[in-house]
Amino acid sequence: MNFGPNALDRLVTLLSKLPGIGKKSAGRMAYHILDGDPGYARALAGELAGLHQAIRRCGLCGAFTETDPCPICSDPGRDHGIICVVERAQDLRVIEESREFHGVFHVLGGLIAPLEGIGPNDLSIGKLIARLRGAGPDQGVKELILALNPTVEGDTTALYLQKLLKDFPVEITRLASGLPVGGDLEYTDRLTLSRSLRGRVRM
Repeated sequence: MNFGPNALDRLVTLLSKLPGIGKKSAGRMAYHILDGDPGYARALAGELAGLHQAIRRCGLCGAFTETDPCPICSDPGRDHGIICVVERAQDLRVIEESREFHGVFHVLGGLIAPLEGIGPNDLSIGKLIARLRGAGPDQGVKELILALNPTVEGDTTALYLQKLLKDFPVEITRLASGLPVGGDLEYTDRLTLSRSLRGRVRM
């Protein structure tokens, strides 16, 4: 007799859809939750259920935040004359953890990838241009750091931004050596990222 998947099977299936989590890892997580304190499971479920209500995109930089603008954009102690452009919100956190960067950020929300149907209009490039024109607190931007992954898509996006912004009075730089070709910012160690930020070069 076939009873179909139970609650545990359904949880394993959901967990296995997370990036980097296979069926075996998802099974270990599910059994760990099941063997543990029911209070933990309720707290985890509550946080997941309320995540999309509690967290939103910053209207200025596009980072995930509970307040709009986010704490970085609203911090007068940050250098608003330097904007670090990243692909995803999680890249912002990685750079923040390096403790080498004290400017502000801009999240593109992806990279130009024609084969996947992602073009410039699918990214938050318009908001970036508005910031360079002095909208909001980012008046007098003097440098734009393109902290994009050293991949074909990252290079394509960087080249597009360089050409698009060539008439703006802003210096455009990109992270220098230290990041491996084909690598991912999310998995870069702190020392490598620190050296890349200190050794950035003009495009």
